[in-house]
This record gives sequence, structure tokens and C-alpha cells, in this order.
Amino acid sequence: MAAERLQKLISNAGVASRRAAEELIIAGRVKVNGVVVTTLGARADLDSDVVLVDEVPIARDRYRYYMLNKPAGVLSSASDERGRTVVTALVPDGKGLHPVGRLDLDSRGLILLTNDGQLTNLLTHPKHEVEKEYLVQVDRPLSQRERERCRRGIEEGGETLRAAAVTTVLPAANTSPSGSWISVVLKHGRKREIRRMLQALGRNVLDLQRVRIGPLGLGNLEEGSARMLTAREVDALYQAATGKAPA
Repeated sequence: MAAERLQKLISNAGVASRRAAEELIIAGRVKVNGVVVTTLGARADLDSDVVLVDEVPIARDRYRYYMLNKPAGVLSSASDERGRTVVTALVPDGKGLHPVGRLDLDSRGLILLTNDGQLTNLLTHPKHEVEKEYLVQVDRPLSQRERERCRRGIEEGGETLRAAAVTTVLPAANTSPSGSWISVVLKHGRKREIRRMLQALGRNVLDLQRVRIGPLGLGNLEEGSARMLTAREVDALYQAATGKAPA
């Protein structure tokens, strides 16, 4: 693996934010191969260098990755000053983890939690166009023309809301029979984009569940439950964002 700036290595290992990592370096609390480094431009390679922060080595195996089936009413955050339940409280040893992107408070489904800042940036930056798929229950069906409008883009609130794909689907066996179900795929998700898009078409959203991020599907994970990702699943997420697996 190519050498990277120290502050990036420290941040990606989940030790501290990028800015806090810079402060650690300036304070002389970082060593590379036994030598204190205080230069922000310094680089290291975890494949060949030993990097210590406060005498504790950092390594890629400190990364943790979880998939959570978020229930409605749970906040997509690592903490909340109002005492509401947050997603990190629903995974084992959630301390130090952060959600990858967000799901609205009243939405449910697949959300990832990790301390890998690099993967988070790759999956959430619009330029990588990682697909997110949602199953949405609306009060009335969408016509073919309305589905096409979603794909072309709808102007709302000074923004263009656009879906990569919108298709009608059959409801799952355990869902309410009322309303109509559609699959919506986004690549550049904006805040409450699907709800705003459908509201502009005169529809009310009765249920919204994210079921896929890139190649990773929710599967049969029960609502409120979490599981660790496999190394193969993590590699597949990197592959979806960059076209290649991590070194």
C-alpha cells in the first residue's frame, strides 16, 4: 500500500478525527518507527512502518464494520443531547463508531456503522455514485409518466431531486397490503429526497425502508438487529466506490 499522510492514517484507523490527528502530531504524540514526528506532511505505510499514538500502535485491524436494520424512531447519530435512542446504541461495542450517511428518523432499514473514515467518505461522496435502494410504500400508485419525472428530476426547494431508477414492486409478505410499493434507487441522496420527490407528485409516504447500499443487501436481518460485516463484504463496498478492493 502506498504511503499516506499520518493524519489520514490515524483518522482512518478510528483513533481520532483528521483535525484531532493533526493536533496529536503537532503535540509530539505520534511516532513512526520509534521516531517522534511533528511534521503534518509526513507520510507512513502501515504495511512497512510502525505508527504509535501515545505509544499505542495503530493498525487496519482496528476497523470495525456493522450492518444494522434501523427501526423507525432511532436517530442516525452517534449521540444525542436530547437523550433519544441512536444507532450506535443498537450495535455491540458501539463506542467510537459512526453511521455511514443517514436515514431519516421516521425511516428504517439498512445503515452501516464503522470507524473507517476512508470507507465512509467513499460511500457518501456524490462523485462515487454508490447506489442506495429503498422500498417505499405510497398511498397511491405512480404512473409511468410520474416515474419518468422522478428519473428526469423534480425541482423542489431550490434543488433538483432525481432518482436513478423507479420501479413498481410487489409488497413483501409481512407488509401492510394498503397503498402501492415502489423501488427507488438513488446515487446522490439529498436530505429527505425521496419523501420530498413523492410529495411533489402529490403522494404520501406510508413506509420507507432502505434495503441495499452498493452490493450489500439487508437480507433477512431482523429489525433492530445488527451484525458484523465479513471481510469480503467490506472489500465489495470498496470495490463499488473505487472500482478496486483496498490493498
